[in-house]
Amino acid sequence: MALDHFDRKILTILQEDVSISMSSLGERVGLSQSQAWRRVEKMERDGVILRRVAVLDRTKLGLTVQMFTQIKLNKHSERAGERFVAAVAHYPEVIEIHTVLGDVDFLLRIVTVDLDAYKKFLADRLSTLPMVQDVHTLISLSDEATNRGLPVSLAN
Repeated sequence: MALDHFDRKILTILQEDVSISMSSLGERVGLSQSQAWRRVEKMERDGVILRRVAVLDRTKLGLTVQMFTQIKLNKHSERAGERFVAAVAHYPEVIEIHTVLGDVDFLLRIVTVDLDAYKKFLADRLSTLPMVQDVHTLISLSDEATNRGLPVSLAN
């Protein structure tokens, strides 16, 4: 979908505050309320806007540890990858799953209440999956840029 400057402005604003009223949104981008609403609706239908969500502060929810876990599978096939994703997708600690190129097959973003909870998750669930060959964890010390919006200005 080709985006014009109005669409880019709308997306940038919605990434900052999805609760903005359509009249305020239209005013900020130089459109009427109904024009802004139609554009948002079209971008939702076209799948540009996937969903509208609230961004939460994980530390205020007691989720004090965030890590990036690299997973190497013991077999490299599409089916093994699909089985792995199906196995970890329902774990609430796993908030992102990325298939990657390089020395590992997947990169997971995981949050837990503390390191002991991660240790238990790793020992009881992640490491016990039969397709997992190797697990390497990077603990995040800070996340200043978390929840930044996408660089809409670079979009087509």
